[in-house]
Amino acid sequence: MELVLEKKPRNPIIIEGFPGFGFVSTITTEFLIEHLNAKLIGRLESEKLVPMVAIHNSKLVDPLGVFYDKKNNIVIFHAITNVAGLEWEITNKLVGLAKELKAKQIITLEGVASMSENIRAFYFSNNPSIVDKIKKVKIEPLKEGIIMGVTGALLLKTDLPVLGLFAETHSNLPDSRAAAKLIEVLDKYLNLKIDYKPLLAKAEQFEIKLKTLMDQSNKAKEEKEKKELTYFG
Repeated sequence: MELVLEKKPRNPIIIEGFPGFGFVSTITTEFLIEHLNAKLIGRLESEKLVPMVAIHNSKLVDPLGVFYDKKNNIVIFHAITNVAGLEWEITNKLVGLAKELKAKQIITLEGVASMSENIRAFYFSNNPSIVDKIKKVKIEPLKEGIIMGVTGALLLKTDLPVLGLFAETHSNLPDSRAAAKLIEVLDKYLNLKIDYKPLLAKAEQFEIKLKTLMDQSNKAKEEKEKKELTYFG
């Protein structure tokens, strides 16, 4: 796996969102990129990924893109492809980049299953200073739970300052409402002065776009596996 970057900002905050439950992290990073007008500065490349590229509004969409919001000095990792089996490699690249750029902290985003009617947000951090700051946003700490994927690998792999933000979601389908909750928390925590309400207004649009892209990714993966089975069988 190779991380290709055109720019290397100094002392940024890194926000990462890889597909998980409710695709909450992917929708959240998608909204941040659009709303903050973040620019593509690089990508994660690997021959282990399904050889697929998505096209949206006549433009190529990087399956694993790296974006930069210069105004707020934020680097955003945005993924629209399945990264199962590559979590450790991605985490190694993410941690390596954070050290190279001397990142202030890494913020990781996730959706968590819930039966509650209200959408709540939770946090977990390995850094006391971050805990003191996030408490002011008035969200609850995550006291019990299983954290998997890139977020789980990240918390196990590094002693860098990490903040995990989690929003409750009721379905494995794309959930823009849970993503809007994370946007609300990020806005208060980082003082971004952004409005999460447009995300609610565009909920259906975001969900249809993401579902289409993920369906294309899954179909491409299935076709690849069928060809390999035919070849080896």
